[in-house]
Amino acid sequence: MLARRTIVAACAAVVAVSAPVVLPVALAGGGKVRARAGVTRYYLSLGDSLAQGMQPDTAGITRNTNQGYADQLYALESRRIPRLKLVKLGCGGETTSSFLTGRGNPDALILGCTPRGGSQMAAAERFLRSHHRRGQVALVTLDIGANDIVGCVHGASLDEACAIHGLERADKNLPVIMRRLRRAAAKGTPMAAMTLYDPFLQLYLLPGDQQEALTINGYAKIINKTLAHLYRAGKFRVAHVDEAFKTYDPTHTTTLAGQPGPVPVAVAEVCRLTWMCAPAPVGPNIHANEAGYGIIAAEFARAFGRLR
Repeated sequence: MLARRTIVAACAAVVAVSAPVVLPVALAGGGKVRARAGVTRYYLSLGDSLAQGMQPDTAGITRNTNQGYADQLYALESRRIPRLKLVKLGCGGETTSSFLTGRGNPDALILGCTPRGGSQMAAAERFLRSHHRRGQVALVTLDIGANDIVGCVHGASLDEACAIHGLERADKNLPVIMRRLRRAAAKGTPMAAMTLYDPFLQLYLLPGDQQEALTINGYAKIINKTLAHLYRAGKFRVAHVDEAFKTYDPTHTTTLAGQPGPVPVAVAEVCRLTWMCAPAPVGPNIHANEAGYGIIAAEFARAFGRLR
């Protein structure tokens, strides 16, 4: 379990929460998993709303899109992996508990993403076992855990007891999820999970909340370091989305449209890559925009290296 002091410090920053684009990524060698020529291969995307590429529409309603990181990563990898097919099982509102049990996510019915078998975990295991030949599943991505505490945050305030409980739950469930995915998949199947960007940096732009935004930003570093450790322990590669969003750069400044003076680069990046700074009714919304999802896709691609 995470230390209680670490959980308290990190809890406010864990909320992370589409057409192909050119991704800014330099690929390293690695990820050698082969399948016979002519065999359909699969990219399995698992997780919450980010895995479905959810974004707000012009009325402010958050919907699934085909512009998410999974779609953009698929567009990139399909150039190198013949006969690659994308399978998205993610669901908006999913927590680590609802991922495992299929219960407790009221958004699932609304979004129509209730999986066969009763839970995303069961659906993922079924898919991996039915495509168990080595190399048939070319890659698996996972983002899950942010929604375990999203309901604990209200504006700039936090229900500490709620957040501690949610993070303890995520800390317990994540290793189970990764272990079960590994057991269901063919040996050597490339899998990666992502760290989280900090949408609450947007608070820096609100009168009286600048210090709160910077304090939360410091906590984000603690929780993402812990997440990265959990992923590596579960034999998952790590997509460092927090670093790609320049989450921990509150000292260097830049200009931002509509602001009278310079703002931290980290704040400007959240405004550029998410819907947090968009005017109502579209924003503020914690989801990435198309450019932000492109950055996430690039970090997953970097974590996987050159797959074959």
